[in-house]
Amino acid sequence: MKAIVIDAYKRPLRFAELQLPELGEHDVRVEIYAASLNPIDYKLRDGLLRLIQKYDFPLILGHDLAGIVTAIGSKVSKFSVGDEVYGRPRGSRIGTLAEYISVHEDDISLKPQNVSFEEAASIPLIGLTTFQAFTGVMALQKDQKILIHAGAGGIGTFAIQLAKAMGAYVATTTSENGYDLVKRLGADLIINYKQQPFENIIQDYDAVYDTLGGDVLKKSFTVLKPHGKLVSIAGLPGGNFAREAGLGPLKTALFSIVGRRMTALAAKNNVDYDYHYMKPSGLDLSSIKQLIEANQIKPVIDKIFDFQDTAKAFAYLETGRAKGKVVVSVK
Repeated sequence: MKAIVIDAYKRPLRFAELQLPELGEHDVRVEIYAASLNPIDYKLRDGLLRLIQKYDFPLILGHDLAGIVTAIGSKVSKFSVGDEVYGRPRGSRIGTLAEYISVHEDDISLKPQNVSFEEAASIPLIGLTTFQAFTGVMALQKDQKILIHAGAGGIGTFAIQLAKAMGAYVATTTSENGYDLVKRLGADLIINYKQQPFENIIQDYDAVYDTLGGDVLKKSFTVLKPHGKLVSIAGLPGGNFAREAGLGPLKTALFSIVGRRMTALAAKNNVDYDYHYMKPSGLDLSSIKQLIEANQIKPVIDKIFDFQDTAKAFAYLETGRAKGKVVVSVK
């Protein structure tokens, strides 16, 4: 099969001809029709995640997939050959920029019937990340107020729709180029971050969803009500994350030191802070599937690239100008 690989961190992408992936007893082999890109893909390529996850080379890139089941392991009970599925493989088993992948059956779901393979492939990572943050960590409730940063981005477009489906009041930040998009997605308050400091406009919010990190994350602590919840997917992970990920005592100590500043800011502002890292879950993808089929969430795609143009897709994503997701059509 053909696949997009890197031979070491910070090396160029290249096409490789590889053997079909092995099929474990709980695995499903999927012929990939489409995959989508996320910032984690170029961060992984550049070695920025090496403390969190160890990978072998050559490494097939890509975290999101949609395709058709072509083979199943001996103990698979949830899927059959011919099923249309979508998902995000677990841990070191990524590699969706390829013609085939073997993935644990617990990490995928049947594809929403009312969307294309390209649209379905745009959802898993951003959908799981946000669904778990909102329904679990944040426990977002109807009529609560939430600020979602970078609403026109890949994850922001999903987050706005999910928050509205949950009955929340949504404020979001964007540039003038993203105004019409986030308005169409249902944002109640739109802040042009180039003209208006968000921290001067809103206050006493129940929740903030940070997708940017840095100064934006630090300022976000000040707009929450007492015991409000700030969930970041772009900040620095702390000791709790390292312990849950089983990274060992040395890395746990390192991440604890790194996370102390966020812990101090949370205590100073009397709010709850969590760094969130999604967990693959076919069960959660099934819940998201229902929302998509009910037209409460619609995939938002900026641009679709052919498989042979994957390097161009990476370059485009890294410009930061994409409104919605960047997708690679594999088949």
